[in-house]
Amino acid sequence: MEQFIDYGFFIPLLALVVLFLWAAIKILREYERAVVFTLGRFTDVKGPGLIILIPFVQQIVRTDLRTIVLDVPTQDVISKDNVSVKVNAVVYFRVVDPESAIIQVEDFALATSELAQTTLRSVLGKHELDEMLSERDKLNEDLQEILDKNTDAWGIKVANVEIKHVDIDESMVRAIARQAEAERERRAKVINAEGEHQAATKLLDAAQILAEEPQAMQLRYLSTLNVLANEQNSSTIIFPFPMDLGDLLKQTGR
Repeated sequence: MEQFIDYGFFIPLLALVVLFLWAAIKILREYERAVVFTLGRFTDVKGPGLIILIPFVQQIVRTDLRTIVLDVPTQDVISKDNVSVKVNAVVYFRVVDPESAIIQVEDFALATSELAQTTLRSVLGKHELDEMLSERDKLNEDLQEILDKNTDAWGIKVANVEIKHVDIDESMVRAIARQAEAERERRAKVINAEGEHQAATKLLDAAQILAEEPQAMQLRYLSTLNVLANEQNSSTIIFPFPMDLGDLLKQTGR
C-alpha cells in the first residue's frame, strides 16, 4: 500500500514551531540588555547573548548601553547683565540602569534632551557674558553636575556636557571689542604709572644717600665728567660744581 504524507497538516505544524522558536529565542549584542516583562510585570534584566523567553507570556524591551551623543538645540539665553546670546551644547550620556530607564520615564532620550535645554537656559542665565566666554570649563562642570543629579532616577549617567558655541549679535561684538581696547589702554597706563612710581622712588632713595654722604656726591660729579669726556663730543660742556670742590681736591692732594 502506498503511504501518503499529509503535507496539509505538516506545513502548519512546521510554521508553528518556527514561530514558537522565533518568539522564545532572542540574541542580544554585548552592548544590549533586555528588560523582561511577564504578563505586563517587570521580572528581570537579561543579556547579553542568548536568552529564552516564554512565548506570548513574556515580552522584552531592548536597551542600548552605549554612550549617546545628544546635540542640544540652540537656546536663546539672557545673561545676568541683560545680554541676549544664542548658546548650543552637546551632552554625552548612557544608560546604567535599564530597568529605571524603561519603567521610570517614557522616552529617556527625549526627557534628557528637554532637561538639558531648560538647564542650559537656567544655568547660563545666572552668569554674565564675560563668564560665559572665559569660564566655560566651570559652566560645563555645573551643567554636568545638575543634569547627572536630575537624571539619576531615570537610570541615566551624564558623563560630560560641552558648550559648543556662544553667538553674540554683531553690535555686541563691536562693543566688546571697544571694551577690550579700553581695558588694554587702562592696563598700559597703569603699568606706565607703576614704572614712573618705581623710578621716582629709586631716585629719591639715591638722592637721600647722596645728601647723607657729600663726598659721594663729589664722586658722582667726577664720574659724570669722565663719561662725557669719553663720548668724544667737541661741544663745550658747562657742568655745575659744588662750592666745596676745592676742599675735596686739597684733601686728595690734587
